Amino acid sequence: MAAKKLTDTERAERRQADRDRLEQAARALLSTDGWQRWVRVRSTNGLSRYSLGNQLLIAMQRPNATYVAGFRAFLGLNRCVRKGEKAIRILAPMSFAERGEDQADRPADDDADQSTRTVFRAVPVFDVSQTDPLPGKEPVPLDSPAQPISGDSHAHLIAPLEALAAELGYTVARMPLDGSADGWCDATKHQIVVNSQLATNAQVRILVHEIAHALGVGYRDYGRQRAEVLVDTVTYIVCGSVGLDISGSSVPYVAGWGEDGALEAIRAYAETIDTIARRIEDGLAVEQSPSAAEAALAA
Repeated sequence: MAAKKLTDTERAERRQADRDRLEQAARALLSTDGWQRWVRVRSTNGLSRYSLGNQLLIAMQRPNATYVAGFRAFLGLNRCVRKGEKAIRILAPMSFAERGEDQADRPADDDADQSTRTVFRAVPVFDVSQTDPLPGKEPVPLDSPAQPISGDSHAHLIAPLEALAAELGYTVARMPLDGSADGWCDATKHQIVVNSQLATNAQVRILVHEIAHALGVGYRDYGRQRAEVLVDTVTYIVCGSVGLDISGSSVPYVAGWGEDGALEAIRAYAETIDTIARRIEDGLAVEQSPSAAEAALAA
């Protein structure tokens, strides 16, 4: 049966409903619970490939999501969505060609005078917890058990983190440190220092933290308190995405910083955190896809 063609009014109403849903998800950042839901969702391996807006939508609808994909994508992972499961609605970009009126008589595959228009459409996706393995098939592993900060399981991440620091113009020095500081980022000397007495996984955590500073989150622009909260959040997210156990860390909270224009301010902080986390994850080859691929993931 062919899908019902919507009227212009119905399309406008649907677009407004999508905008309202996204606005509601963004406003959730203003509460402690809403902010922490987003950070935990963002730190889950498999969700970094979604745009910030869709991360917020996922966090609002299913706070405990760990791996989200479309129905067909899960079939490719030898999993099937259980009957009756409620879908998570995200917004996927859809592009189509618009042809001028004078091109009506030309073949559909004639690209002359065509322009591309992108619209966003609500599509259904599901969390892995809403699926079961296909009978007789071994499901594709989606993640590995999180490893403790006290171990050395992630020693292989030291080299790419140091390479990213070098790309930013920083050298990395590991040495025994006394006192409360386990590392720092010296923007004047372009040097990152890490306490060599820490376990290797803990050194990874410190490197991520200091590289976040090197990527532009300094005290001069943000003030000490805000800068530390931003890089702590980036560290929480990146460590979670690479499978380091961060259960002992609290989720930093920035709500209330907005003063005038609170929503715009808190959204800007989330965008900054997401952008910097993606930059570090990219250096660590964490699985990601551009936001345009979300339409395919939702298929």
